[in-house]
Parts: sequence; C-alpha cells; structure tokens
Amino acid sequence: MQTYDLEADGLRGLNAALQGASGNETGWEVVNPRGSHAIAVGLDAPLDVTVKGSTGYYCAGMNQQATVRVAGNVGPGVAENMMSGTVIVEGDASQYAGATGHGGLLVIKGNASSRCGISMKGIDIVVGGNVGHMSAFMGQAGHLVVCGDAGDALGDSIYEAKLFVRGSVKSLGADCIEKEMRPEHIEKLTELLGKAGIDPDPSEFKRYGSARKLYNFKVDNAY
Repeated sequence: MQTYDLEADGLRGLNAALQGASGNETGWEVVNPRGSHAIAVGLDAPLDVTVKGSTGYYCAGMNQQATVRVAGNVGPGVAENMMSGTVIVEGDASQYAGATGHGGLLVIKGNASSRCGISMKGIDIVVGGNVGHMSAFMGQAGHLVVCGDAGDALGDSIYEAKLFVRGSVKSLGADCIEKEMRPEHIEKLTELLGKAGIDPDPSEFKRYGSARKLYNFKVDNAY
C-alpha cells in the first residue's frame, strides 16, 4: 500500500504518481485531501485508491479500470465522463455526479444533489439516499438507482437510460413516464444493488423511462 500525503506533496504529484503507477503499485491511500479538486483524475489502470476525507470538484473524473473510494463527501462532477471501473462515495455528492459517464459503476452511499447522471451514456449510478432536481436529464443509456426520493423533473428529455426510484418523485420531466417493472428489471436492479452493497427490497422500486414522444419532429410543436 502506497500512502500519499496530499497536503505535503501536492496534487500534481499525486495524479502523476497514480497515472504512472506500475503493476506492483496498485494499492494507494491518499491522506489530507482537505477538499482538493481533481483528485485521482484520468486513471487508466486497475488501481485501488482510497481517499481519506472529502474532496472538491471532479474527483475520479475520466476514470478507467480503477476503483476509487472516498471516505467523505465529494464536490461537483464526481466520476464525470467515467468510462469503466468503480467509484464509491461514502458520504454525499454535490451536483452532476456521474455526468456524461459512458460506463462503470458510481455508488453514492448518501445523497446526491441536482442533475445526478446528467447526459449519462452507459454508466450505472446507485444512490443510497435522495437525488435533486433534473437528475438523469437527457440520460441516453445506463441505469440510475435511487433508494430515496427524487426531486423535480426527473429524467427530463430522457432517451433510453433506465431509472429506478424507491421513494417519491416530486415531478417527472418532459417525456419521462412510469413504466412496468418486469422480471428482467427486478433482476437487473438486484444485480446493481448487490454490486453497490446496498440492500433494500427491489420490489419496492418503480421504474421510469422515455415515452419516446420527443424522438420525431411534429409540426404541431413548431412556432
């Protein structure tokens, strides 16, 4: 296990060390993060990184292959544009968590703020608590699982992302509707909750997705 003191040695050195880590340097512990931005960004190796404290903007952005754990809260844009691997947040997440993510798994044990999963393109996101307004806005592919409640305009202008919410939904966005929860959806939800280490009953969730009414131009909508 490599230990890196961010306060003493600086952010540039940390990311350079992680991005250049060799095959026998897979385990890393980052201490004294003190809310620094862009921690553990651009990783492209099967590393296991634990950040001992809260982080600022864009933690674990553009992640590929690595597992990044944050023992605290995260600022805006955690796991932004993530491609693969796993990012686990033990606390809460600020705005646009998992934005534009193409793959991998983002787990937020606490709550997520507004626009969680905005423009998601294949990432799987599991939130143990609530999500804020406009979550999964323009969600193209992947899954958003919310074990608590969802704010206004959930799934606004959604494409083919699949949304599962256990609690209440304040309102649905344009073209987002409740859909039937079939056995294959229960199976997938069970799989995602198992990977996230969160264990509510999958039968308590409702599914939401696209009504597909915005896919084609209608002359009645022209001004």
